[in-house]
Amino acid sequence: MLAHLVGGFAGGQTVAETDDATFQRMFDMNLNSAFHILRAVLPLMRKAGGGRIIAIGSRAAEDPGPKVGAYSASKAALVSLMETVARENKDAGITANVILPGTMDTPANRKDMAGADMSQWVQPASVASMIVWLAGDAGKDVTGAVIPVYGRGL
Repeated sequence: MLAHLVGGFAGGQTVAETDDATFQRMFDMNLNSAFHILRAVLPLMRKAGGGRIIAIGSRAAEDPGPKVGAYSASKAALVSLMETVARENKDAGITANVILPGTMDTPANRKDMAGADMSQWVQPASVASMIVWLAGDAGKDVTGAVIPVYGRGL
């Protein structure tokens, strides 16, 4: 089982204002990290006769907002990559799914967005429970899914 939890966020600039380094950093953290681990793990899973792959995307992949272009684009590309992996490996007993959380209730987000309505945020335990479900026997028939976990902020 692979749970790809690596990622990062940069925002606050329009696409026209975003520098190359920020754009590349978002793709390195949110897409390229997944690509490299997938390329290493997939042959092993195929040889083993199956496996589960779960990646954490973002609501921004499907619902981008202003001033988060590099982040949103990198998470949308992650979704596309995971859907491709699901299709390429569906006959090998490998599932590949992406969870798209809304704003997560983390200490860093609470600090960075102190005035926000945190009651609408997604609890990390909810995402963890979804990972466990997808990784377990109950999730064996789910592949290629892009699962929104938006909390009450729908």
